[in-house]
Amino acid sequence: MTAEPEKYPLSGRFLLGRSRYVMSDQERGIFEDSIEQVEEFGPSKTLTSRGEICDRSSILIAGFAVRTIIEHGRRQIVGIQVPGDFMDLHGFALKRLDHNLVTLGPATVGFVSHRRLAEIMLSQPRLTRLFWFSTSLDAAIQRQWTLKLGQLKADRRAAHFLAEIWHRLDLVGLGHRNGFRTPLTQADLADMCGTTPVHMNRALRSLSKAGIAQFRRGNVTVWNRKAFEQLADFNPAYLYGRGELYLGSAMAGD
Repeated sequence: MTAEPEKYPLSGRFLLGRSRYVMSDQERGIFEDSIEQVEEFGPSKTLTSRGEICDRSSILIAGFAVRTIIEHGRRQIVGIQVPGDFMDLHGFALKRLDHNLVTLGPATVGFVSHRRLAEIMLSQPRLTRLFWFSTSLDAAIQRQWTLKLGQLKADRRAAHFLAEIWHRLDLVGLGHRNGFRTPLTQADLADMCGTTPVHMNRALRSLSKAGIAQFRRGNVTVWNRKAFEQLADFNPAYLYGRGELYLGSAMAGD
């Protein structure tokens, strides 16, 4: 797994743990070379604003980013991005996003122009399908967020989002045995869960008192992963890694 980011430092985590194995060396090289610009950003930098005309799409190389919508003076986090995510590929088709894309802590971002994407889509049908797969994966994650927001109380919602982030980091080789570290704050988690920071503080305290997990200054420590994921009602199948939705040879055969 570590060989991919070493060989392809800009794009090596794209679909790692999912369908990257389907890509040929030529396709991996084409994608790596398509990243025309790389920039370093500090925290809370808006990469794309709602309604802004998009002429390029971005891949997260290092760090974290969030999708946000601000309405009636309140921010809602409607998505989180981890390294390897092609964050706004759908901007190629939509040209304007309905949300903001914002860094969460320091981040390294690569940019692919829509002109270059158009060239790839004309000449590389399988790579185009994998781009489509990536965008569809974003939609699957969004559906699961909608489901869990409606089903779970605040402490279990927070656990679900944290379990998801941990699993996504595992897929790209960045998770740790007992948890992970992010720039997330309690206020960020509250905005993800549709609750207040005060309520989120109580929810996180309940996880700690139960001896399941602790969230402290962005550092997530999990003492019992099985119990943590059971509390979160977390089934990672929707992330299309190993599980009942894993494609395996089905994708390779097309």
